[in-house]
Amino acid sequence: MGNREDLLAGARKAVLERGLAKTTARDIAGAAGVSLAAIGYHFGSKDRLITEAIAEGLGGEVGDGMEAAIREGGAGRTLRESVGPTWTGLLEVIRANHDALLLSVENGLLIARSPESQEFMAQATETALSDLAGILRETHPEISAEQARAVITLYFNLFQGLAMTQLIAPAAATVNGEQLALAVEALCDM
Repeated sequence: MGNREDLLAGARKAVLERGLAKTTARDIAGAAGVSLAAIGYHFGSKDRLITEAIAEGLGGEVGDGMEAAIREGGAGRTLRESVGPTWTGLLEVIRANHDALLLSVENGLLIARSPESQEFMAQATETALSDLAGILRETHPEISAEQARAVITLYFNLFQGLAMTQLIAPAAATVNGEQLALAVEALCDM
């Protein structure tokens, strides 16, 4: 690995060990085995490095889970029939990644105050949506690219909202796969 990749791995390690608020640039450089100056050279700031490290880590864990939920939920089903099973799979991704999602929310407050980090996250989100829409089209080749994008954007936004709800109010009501499928059916029948 190069210094950039070492820094991303070191940032993930330091944040997981110390927590976001307590992690210093020195902690990250030490975990990465590189100089402190390398952070500025490759990322411009510790906050930008952490944003990218968390986004990359979540992209792997959560993104892979979302992909599996879409593929497994859609296997042998029409798009309409896949809504419930796909959403059930996405709920499991939330449950299985509680700590990573919590870290992402904590980092979200830093991102909200940084236009540069917001731009990075907008690009990362665009990439995620495009990748997931492609997977949905592989699973349901009968739908258009525009339909796939709309469905994935809906799933993605529902996922984000439910993840936040589960983190701040774990006992709150959750829409399960059957309920979401029923809601979609009701909306389609109107």
